[in-house]
Amino acid sequence: MPRNPERRTQLADAGLAVLAEAGARGLTHRAVDSAAGLPAGTASNYFRTRDALLGALGERIFERLAPDEAVLEPLAKREPTIDLVVDYVRYIVERLLGRPELTLALFELRLEAARRPGLNEILSRTLRQGFDADVSFHVNAGLPGGAEEVRLLHFAIDGLALDHLTPGTGRPYDIDAITTRLVRRLVRTD
Repeated sequence: MPRNPERRTQLADAGLAVLAEAGARGLTHRAVDSAAGLPAGTASNYFRTRDALLGALGERIFERLAPDEAVLEPLAKREPTIDLVVDYVRYIVERLLGRPELTLALFELRLEAARRPGLNEILSRTLRQGFDADVSFHVNAGLPGGAEEVRLLHFAIDGLALDHLTPGTGRPYDIDAITTRLVRRLVRTD
């Protein structure tokens, strides 16, 4: 496999642009090469299979959605209370909804993984690593709740994002207020 990490990132970002515009069916190695402005065959040199390409897009989504340390730093100095959990989760929701093309691409990849065992294996590993990192962060920060609460929050936030970014309930709602209620109902404080 070629070892140019900048080129790999360039191809993954181009792949995300193709995925956002054309969906999983329009995502081909050739379409990625074209979107990146690179010679035909470049993407297939970096991602030998379609599953490898799709899996790399999943990894890149998480890199691009990573939190800003400048935002996390002041939060980390606060008392680990339910209010802090609310603020951390609000920041997660802000990142997910602020980059809708990435969040929708992740949903698209998850649906594609349900039909492609190779992608399922790759994407499941990426999602598990992200979940484990979230649990570790939560526990190490001394926040109320634990792994089960983090899991419930994942389910709730995924549903909130899906409803907000796709045809959903059709009723307007305040994202911050909903997020606050979700956290307060799902996280044990005893």
